[in-house]
Amino acid sequence: MNTPVNSGVSSASPLFQAEYGHLIHGEWVGGSSGKTIDIINPASGAHLAKIQAGTPEDIKRAVESAQKAFTSWSQTHPLERQAVLRGIANKLKARLQEYAQMETTDNGKPITDTMNFDIPATAGMYDYFADLPLHIKGETLSFPDTVYFTNREPLGVCAAIVPWNIPLFATALKIGPALAAGNTVVLKPAETTCLAVLELFRDCQDIIPPGVVNIVTGYGPDVGEALVTHPLVRKVAFTGSKPTARKIIGYASHNIIPQTMELGGKSANIICADADLDAAAEGVAMSTVFNKGEVCIAGTRTFVHDAVRDEFMEKLARLIKGIRQGDPLDPTTQIGPQASQIQFDKILHYLDLGPKEGANVFSGGGKANIPGFEKGFFIQPTIFDNVHNDMVIAQDEIFGPVTCILGWNDEDEVIRQANASPYGLGGGVWTRDVARAHKFVRQMQTGTVWVNRFYNFVPGIPLGGFKESGFGREGTVDSLYHYTQVKSVVIDLKQGPLGLYAGH
Repeated sequence: MNTPVNSGVSSASPLFQAEYGHLIHGEWVGGSSGKTIDIINPASGAHLAKIQAGTPEDIKRAVESAQKAFTSWSQTHPLERQAVLRGIANKLKARLQEYAQMETTDNGKPITDTMNFDIPATAGMYDYFADLPLHIKGETLSFPDTVYFTNREPLGVCAAIVPWNIPLFATALKIGPALAAGNTVVLKPAETTCLAVLELFRDCQDIIPPGVVNIVTGYGPDVGEALVTHPLVRKVAFTGSKPTARKIIGYASHNIIPQTMELGGKSANIICADADLDAAAEGVAMSTVFNKGEVCIAGTRTFVHDAVRDEFMEKLARLIKGIRQGDPLDPTTQIGPQASQIQFDKILHYLDLGPKEGANVFSGGGKANIPGFEKGFFIQPTIFDNVHNDMVIAQDEIFGPVTCILGWNDEDEVIRQANASPYGLGGGVWTRDVARAHKFVRQMQTGTVWVNRFYNFVPGIPLGGFKESGFGREGTVDSLYHYTQVKSVVIDLKQGPLGLYAGH
């Protein structure tokens, strides 16, 4: 089926269409199954829109579209690719408030988060990669009789599978370098929070050539294997959970294609006795509630030196108590609802488990009741105290507004415990001692370590993990290496044959 889906505005939400199709070769078309998925507002439970429930047949059409477009797109001038990426960034900037409202309504994150981080950071990422097409370079080496040089060439059709917690930003992390390098993309967004992504590429149809970006919506089990195992797909980039990553890595082995994986985290946040405790408490509070705690790099294991533990907990308690929870579209709200019923139930499971393991509930600990939003997926910001590193709540990625407090008094031991995790995505160190900071940074087994300010994102920072937090880096010029392959060209400067087989 290729039924166009261009329905009018939904009465439930003027921000969105009533129904969205797949984006295949520049057209919005219905899915082959005719089935749809309902998208709801996580704050109120209200219906927002319908999306297509994709099938392997839909994936096949999208990949073939991307392959057809690759023939011409891969040969475009770098400035043409720059203009397209810059155009996407400008679309976001021109409607910043609208896109912020879309992301907030669809995901539940506070409007202050989307206005100040999600949309500006997403636009900034497209701007960053718009600057890079002219910087895809090889190298040369000369010998007396030979010159060799290398070209970096695009891979082809790239599969991009993005998560539900930062839909627009995660999409930019994959589409930005893919398009900059001359690849085409088939994007599979999360089925629960994809409306702002669909609106962005509906907005960009006048600047992106047909087939360069294709989007198939639906449930992962229905389309993931078909996408990653398609013989025309030459790379997969995935952000999400470890169990899903294991499946995708297996699928990718079918055609032996490269992958980049940005997976979970259980980041250690180490507070030393000489730390600025006001700044550290603020950092821990922010790491707990920012994006409702649905952040893979969040510092959810906070190691506090015994000498300052009581003072630190007093400061943290004041901050957590003052966190404003409610309507995510209200500019005064600092924490909104979890993104889905599934995530809401998962977090409640861990909140129930913590006390059973022996942890103390320092604050929060359950569902939050917000007047007027009784159907919303709200969780109280929760701090568990007296946690041991081998507890399940200290080892599993809860992915909600939950932080564990652990004590320490020996530097070597706290480093050992910080590294005693299957994850290695982020981390933090709070100290005024430069030598101690460098010691900790060098020994922490993690892809990013922030010193004296958590979530200190700067342009071009490589994002990615050690150990089971994945492999590859996003958000940096090095990302282009994941979206290109190297061709070696060797030119002989001598004239005539070598004379190896001359007759006698």
